[in-house]
Amino acid sequence: VKSALFGTRLADDFYPVKVGGDVAFLNGVLKNLIARDALDHAFIAAHTSGWEELRATVERQRWEELERSAGVNREVMQRFAAEYAAAKNAVFIWSMGLTQHVFGVQNVQAVVNVALARGMLGRSNAGLVPIRGHSGVQGAAECGSVPNVFPGNAPVNAENARRFSEFWGRPIPEWPGMSAPEMLEAAEQGALDVFYIAGGNFLETMPEPARINAALSRVPCRIHQDLFLNSSMFVDPPAADANGGEDGGGVVILLPAQTRYEQPGGGTLTSTERRIRLSPKIRGPRVGEARAEYEIFLQIAAEALGPEEAHLARVTDASELRAEMERTMPLYQGIGELHAEGESVQYGGALLCAGGVCANLPGGRARFTALELPRLHSGEEAADGDAFFYLTTRRGKQFNSMVWADTDPLTGSRREDILIAAQDAAQLGVEDGARIRLTSPAGSMEGRAKIAPVARGTLQAHWPEANVLLTMRLDPASHEPDYNVRVRVERI
Repeated sequence: VKSALFGTRLADDFYPVKVGGDVAFLNGVLKNLIARDALDHAFIAAHTSGWEELRATVERQRWEELERSAGVNREVMQRFAAEYAAAKNAVFIWSMGLTQHVFGVQNVQAVVNVALARGMLGRSNAGLVPIRGHSGVQGAAECGSVPNVFPGNAPVNAENARRFSEFWGRPIPEWPGMSAPEMLEAAEQGALDVFYIAGGNFLETMPEPARINAALSRVPCRIHQDLFLNSSMFVDPPAADANGGEDGGGVVILLPAQTRYEQPGGGTLTSTERRIRLSPKIRGPRVGEARAEYEIFLQIAAEALGPEEAHLARVTDASELRAEMERTMPLYQGIGELHAEGESVQYGGALLCAGGVCANLPGGRARFTALELPRLHSGEEAADGDAFFYLTTRRGKQFNSMVWADTDPLTGSRREDILIAAQDAAQLGVEDGARIRLTSPAGSMEGRAKIAPVARGTLQAHWPEANVLLTMRLDPASHEPDYNVRVRVERI
């Protein structure tokens, strides 16, 4: 009743870490856990590696530099450490706010460090839970639609290429493909003859949209396979050769696809707890020439293989694909038996790293990582009174780049609002609702200042509108784009 009348609380406590300050905050928490001796020494000794190096790194870091980078004082970090030390169980959950940085992998490693320090792994009611951007991403990655792993998360190498070649009776390349940013860079350089984009809208989801537009427009043949039209499909292909040469104009091909609920044999989705659940086909009318996604891929594959081998790329419905997954992917044992609504299989069982043993790591031991504090774009902190701020992008009422409402019900902010701390606004002489301009090395945008409880020295603006400010900076380990940038603020 209380929730229905007054709304549901989202959290019992909140720690206002500055954008980019996650490693510093978590290292500060570790520093305090060490001082309290609130550690699971038995777990660390039996199930981890790298602890002594991490401990030495954290103890060497001064509180003053941790406070400056985290944007909160040591008492806040100590308060979190005390609450964590008193907890019997803890589950750590994170999403794009941690991963979409140039040091995103380090952010996740910092979370892992804090969890391992108290043995929060491989047992009930404790663990590490990454949240993916939207449905389909996790399963797609596990089935091989990422450039560096084969289906089942098998690394792309000669040994695994031979294994899959035996499975499928065709030679499989042993070299990794390109990540999305690498493909776009290749398109920009004119190095792609064909660009096949299944799902997604790079024009609105990547930094530097003007640069992305130019890159897409250079590809002679661009294929978009999707459920809906999006703005990237309307980017013009290269024009015909104006000098009367043999080159004709480029071409853009649109391939309409069905949802998983429409395709023969149904489809599956992977939930946060690794549960693969069947979504059976729903009866009803179908839209025009839309086909099941797998049918489109397999028809192209059959044409490429030729008449003598086209049978290798033919299936009756999606149930045959699930059987093939079970045959080739030990990770997905049981998926071939999913036939009816409500049926599911949880790959890896109820617990990963059960008993603290991480079978895929050397010696079965989880790894601590010694982390230095990341440096932001300029390597400098904005001084008080300076007009430079560290901007992060936020989502509103939307799904990926599809915006559903102009106002975010969570914050009350409009799409044009730029969230700023009250002290920063006062120092700049900016009132709530005043129009301001943000400028970065990539571009500029205008919006309205909205006083909000954000950390001093930082701003928040909606994505994808603020993508014009972002530069194409990637995490070198994951190739995830950095959706944060240092900007200058001026009143209009």
